[in-house]
Amino acid sequence: MTSRMSEPPAGRRTQSGFTLLETIVALGILAVVAAGILPMALIATKTTENQGHLMARTTEYAQDKLEQLLSLSWGDTTSDTRVFPVAANGGSGLAIGGSLDPAAPAATYVDYLDIDGNVVAANGGNAPANWYYERVWQVTSPRANLKQVAVLAIVRLSAAGGAGSIPQSTIVALKTFPF
Repeated sequence: MTSRMSEPPAGRRTQSGFTLLETIVALGILAVVAAGILPMALIATKTTENQGHLMARTTEYAQDKLEQLLSLSWGDTTSDTRVFPVAANGGSGLAIGGSLDPAAPAATYVDYLDIDGNVVAANGGNAPANWYYERVWQVTSPRANLKQVAVLAIVRLSAAGGAGSIPQSTIVALKTFPF
């Protein structure tokens, strides 16, 4: 007796799976889809950096400046908070004035920070070359015995990638006399 393997019916294959051609076509389709999604992933990454990390830092630095200003005494009009530690003279203290326009800041109501959040000395009345964050503040007096202190912190345009909205934070607080 001779044993023979049974042969498949005519026209039917015994192998199953993908051919090399089918695999190449599937990988080609996957590559096209991935290339289409890649720009969206890049935009998402940039938005996360700008509106997440940088926004949190600007808020933190605005809060730091506000706390520094509120720690001054009510009548202080000479302390310089543009340097650390605070100098007794040469600044505006809590004098009424300033501006919340980072493009045209008032001279004694602006300071600059480097990428690590350290105060960078201004070059005369000009912004230093290596600034990363700018803080401007304004002190107003809406009524007697009340001062409103507003601080705006903004990140440098080049740090934010140049596109989209530039991360900035504005914080406002009130200080009353005699506190």
